[in-house]
Amino acid sequence: MAFIEKPTSGEIYFEGRRVTDNKDALQMRTESTMVFQKTAVFNATVYNNVAYGLKIRRTPKSKISEEVSDALRLVRLEGFEKRHAKEISGGEQQRVAIARALVLKTKLILLDEPTANLDPKNASIIEEIITTVNRELRTTIVMATHNIFQAKKLPQRVALLTDGRINEVGTATDIFGSLSKTLTSFAILENTFEGTAKPTVNETTLVDVGKDMQIESTAKARGKVSVFISPKDIILSKRRFVSSARNIFKGRIAEISDTDSVVRLKVDVGKPFIVQITKRSFDEMKINLGTEVFLTFKASSVQIIHD
Repeated sequence: MAFIEKPTSGEIYFEGRRVTDNKDALQMRTESTMVFQKTAVFNATVYNNVAYGLKIRRTPKSKISEEVSDALRLVRLEGFEKRHAKEISGGEQQRVAIARALVLKTKLILLDEPTANLDPKNASIIEEIITTVNRELRTTIVMATHNIFQAKKLPQRVALLTDGRINEVGTATDIFGSLSKTLTSFAILENTFEGTAKPTVNETTLVDVGKDMQIESTAKARGKVSVFISPKDIILSKRRFVSSARNIFKGRIAEISDTDSVVRLKVDVGKPFIVQITKRSFDEMKINLGTEVFLTFKASSVQIIHD
């Protein structure tokens, strides 16, 4: 879609215009830009990173300064102009990459998993940027994501692709009205467990997932189902604390994966759970392999996936 590679078959249309041959593709590339999943910043200041595309387009210096300031304000990096792009955090680097795309004011922006492996704060800022650019500046954005909650929250239209084919197209409500097995397979959802559901007297649902583990959900279900709990909805602690949350399990750290400011942990509580915490929290808690911990999450955080 970014015309970095020529399609082997089929046709692409932009605003009703066929853009498949080289001439039209080159024109199309001036009207669109792309931000890659793996953040790439130049070995230069933040200002020079954001200004790069404008310099290539021979924009006047006075105009460049104004446009760069506006773009950095939009991504909440005011005052970062003189900072070296390689020395700021991963989340801030991704925001620089987005500002570098926004400053060109193209009709179309392509985003490849823009918040992958970012801490919750930077991910939230980027989601707000996407919403602002799309709905207020009226820029069309096409975004690839495996984050089911982003796909439910951000777009007006969703296309579900499996094995290289579009499986479903519709509004977020159409696609995510009920989690299906197809959707579960597509999203590669972690913390998904099969079990048998039955109602409780408290008007919740208790799902027996085996290994003497029962997970409570506010969703209504009966019979064979699967449940899903987002890693971000799970609170990790070294001590059991008083909480209104319906689900509290004790286990041990089985695996640690450190990616910049975010740490992903596999916790064995009879079933393997994936939990995501900030690097700061990880350091403060002094967690190691084998550390005994508690997982806590609300019944409202448990989604039912119907067979």
